[in-house]
Amino acid sequence: MDAIVTAGGIPQPGEPLYEYTRGEYKALLDVAGKPMVQWVLDALDEAKNVEKVVLVGLPEDRGIKSKKLAAILSNQGDMLENIRSGVTRLLELSPQAHHTLVVSSDIPAITGEMIDWIVDVAMQTDEDIYYNVIKQDVMEKRFPSSKRSYTHLKDIAVCGGDLNVIRTKTVVNNEKIWSKIIAARKNVFKQAALVGYDTLILLLFRAITLEQTVNTATKRLDVTGRAIICPYAEIGMDIDKPNQLEIIRADLEKRRIQ
Repeated sequence: MDAIVTAGGIPQPGEPLYEYTRGEYKALLDVAGKPMVQWVLDALDEAKNVEKVVLVGLPEDRGIKSKKLAAILSNQGDMLENIRSGVTRLLELSPQAHHTLVVSSDIPAITGEMIDWIVDVAMQTDEDIYYNVIKQDVMEKRFPSSKRSYTHLKDIAVCGGDLNVIRTKTVVNNEKIWSKIIAARKNVFKQAALVGYDTLILLLFRAITLEQTVNTATKRLDVTGRAIICPYAEIGMDIDKPNQLEIIRADLEKRRIQ
């Protein structure tokens, strides 16, 4: 499977990481001696299940390296356009590509082993979208002070992961659907419109299971999908706030010197 790495975000004044980036790309934040995105690319290099990588969002002159790097694309303006441009380039390189990994540049604690596990599990079935979720107890055991936000369902409390799998045609042939999914990522009102307000009420009262939530959302979107309960907290440890950055800096510094 090929992979797209999204790296176009630049924190703006007033946002939590602006004092660290000062107008520079978030993906280039120093984490234990190298840019955050480089940790992600190194993990993809280690993964046996990954063939080619397309990096979207950074200029070519930033010294980012990967033995699997097939293309570097400039920032297209938003996440939807970045993912779509990455998928388009991958299809130019590998016209038969049926699924691709979509990896955020701000999860530098991931490893090749974790990526291989996700690809192996996802390819047991043939869905349009695979979304990784991490159980609250798993996240808090690994990163107890990370202060993640959780969705509390009837059967489980989870946070979302930032390494997922999509069918390539879902992006290039279903712009309206994909646009809705991206827009709803961090907006509760758009999420409500996506799954329906009746489902939102059930979510609020914790009266619906993870499987029921997935079935409802995919039916409304007219796609197939599957939630993967991922055992790796690192997949959901995206760096959005200063305390999360410091946690990962300390964690990867230990890994670097071992």
